[in-house]
Amino acid sequence: MNAPATASVLVVDDEPDLRTLYELTLLREGHVVVAAPDLTQAREWLAQRRFDVLITDMRLPDGLGLELLRELGEQQRHEKCIVITAYGSAENAVEALKSGAFDYLTKPVDLKQLRGAVTAAVQSQRPEPGPNGTAASTTAIAGETARRVATSPSGVQSLNRIVGHSPSIVQIKGRIEKVATSMAPVLILGESGTGKELVARAVHDCSHRSTGPFVAVNCGAIPENLIEAEFFGARKGAYTGATQDREGYFQAARGGTLFLDEIGDLPLAMQAKLLRVIQERRVRSLGGVQEESVDVRLVSATHRDLTALVQMGQFRQDLFYRLNVIELRTPALRERREDLTSLVGALLARLCGESAQNVPALSPRALAWLQAKELPGNVRELENLLQRALALSSGDILEPEDFGDGDDLSEVPTQPDPLAEPSPLVEMASRPPEHIPADLQAYLDEQERQVLLKALRECDFNRTAAAARLGLNLRQIRYRIQRLGISMPTADDDAA
Repeated sequence: MNAPATASVLVVDDEPDLRTLYELTLLREGHVVVAAPDLTQAREWLAQRRFDVLITDMRLPDGLGLELLRELGEQQRHEKCIVITAYGSAENAVEALKSGAFDYLTKPVDLKQLRGAVTAAVQSQRPEPGPNGTAASTTAIAGETARRVATSPSGVQSLNRIVGHSPSIVQIKGRIEKVATSMAPVLILGESGTGKELVARAVHDCSHRSTGPFVAVNCGAIPENLIEAEFFGARKGAYTGATQDREGYFQAARGGTLFLDEIGDLPLAMQAKLLRVIQERRVRSLGGVQEESVDVRLVSATHRDLTALVQMGQFRQDLFYRLNVIELRTPALRERREDLTSLVGALLARLCGESAQNVPALSPRALAWLQAKELPGNVRELENLLQRALALSSGDILEPEDFGDGDDLSEVPTQPDPLAEPSPLVEMASRPPEHIPADLQAYLDEQERQVLLKALRECDFNRTAAAARLGLNLRQIRYRIQRLGISMPTADDDAA
């Protein structure tokens, strides 16, 4: 087992006794520690040298500790910042995290939490040792976190499970890599079936907590009379049927990530207790006397409009602000139809792998049929349709009839026109490239552009006709034309 990483730490606090306590605690861990009583001396130290970790009190004689965070951010320095806030001050903690703090501690500071926070901050920014067993120098660490995340096997695997190359998917993957290096709570919003748990798992796997547990909880599936015991644990005899001590979700997720799915369904009484745990970083088991500190990162998700629930009094505003420090939105499938082919391929490969069967092809008619469906259930509904088709199909090619959901197939041609050319989208998907492209997205964009131009020219630049040829609707083809910068003649008779 590797020894804990040592770090250079700057402690900023105006109370001499606390400053000395923090120094001694961290010196015993092997860290190099210097201290400052105010912003002025802290700035002098920061001008002289670089640190791994900055620990600062929120209120100082000559200003706020947040000023240091903002200055470090403006200078693009790599120090991880831990802010100490007044006891139970949720507003200060949220403000610190939004200002770029790695973590926060509340007074009176638990020294075990202090040591753990510093260790986590160091681990989050230092790369893995190189082939010769030596780690990069402190001056070479800046910017290394994103590269380490990008090459982490678990992080790469999780990001690859988020299938697609649409702008919204590229954006959310980029944000996952950025937010993974912080302890700030993450709130994932999106419709049902859009992959919110995949995003939560990716946040965990891309973080320094990836070796810790990932505990997923559906807040709407727990009976209200058991919810406190499920979250915080229970002592033997705490309630009827409690025959032994048991740990809760917070204890099970210690050192890792606790994912609270469907947080909007959490009862109001439990919302108040959850808020207290988030603020104090401590839990008391049901029937217990002593509180214990918890070290978890919270990621929440919901398909509900939490802002509307707050206005209706069904969700606590203070809890909402505490959970919504970093917000991620998973796009609906209708907003990224260009990813449908990739999604179908990935889902078929996984489903067939689970059942040890050959992966069938998707006919042009079936692809056009799927493109035309609204799919309000998003990726989950698409997966269910494909699973049904695999069960009902008897051939190596999936046809619209194999999906067997009772839809009207009258507009889908029963026999492909033998004189018609194959669908350009199908041709593009099935034809392997002559070489491995250096920029996959640019290559795919150019392939899509050429296909669209070919279809538009053959339809005299009538977008409606070209869309029908490609199995798209008018809105989808307009989006692609705009995204790929295709010039259109001024007289475009879509209505013809």
